[in-house]
Amino acid sequence: MTAKIAYGDVEVGTELPTQAFPVTRATLVQYAGASGDFNPIHWNEKFAKEVGLPDVIAHGMFTMAEAIRVVTDWTGDPGAVVEYGVRFTKPVVVPNDEQGATIEVSGKVAAKLDDNQVRVDLTVKSAGQKVLGMSRAVVRLA
Repeated sequence: MTAKIAYGDVEVGTELPTQAFPVTRATLVQYAGASGDFNPIHWNEKFAKEVGLPDVIAHGMFTMAEAIRVVTDWTGDPGAVVEYGVRFTKPVVVPNDEQGATIEVSGKVAAKLDDNQVRVDLTVKSAGQKVLGMSRAVVRLA
C-alpha cells in the first residue's frame, strides 16, 4: 500500500482534515487490555486523585495513537509514517460519564523534505488545552 496523497499535490501550509476522537472510561479499559498498561491512574478515580491527578487520565500512548490517526487517515497508508514523536504536556482527563473526553486533532504540512517526504505538525487538544506538544510526523507520500 502507498500513500494516496501525491507529494507534488501538497504545499507547505496544506491542512489535514481535523478530527475529534471520543474517549470514555470503557475506551481506557479496552486500551489497557490491549497494551498491558493497567496503571490505576487510567481507570481508578480514587487512586488517580490520591496521587494528585484531577481524575482518571488517558494513557499517553493512547493519546499519541489517536493523534496520528489524522495523518494515517489523510495518507491512506499507516506505513507512510516514517517518524513520529511528541511531548506529553497535559493529561487527557476522562470523567466518569457517558460523554467522557474528546481529543481534538488538527494538522498542517510544515515542510517539504527530500525523497517525497513531508513533515506534518499536529495540534492536539482536550478540554481546550494542548495535551501534546512538539507533535510531528514525517510521512512519505506517493
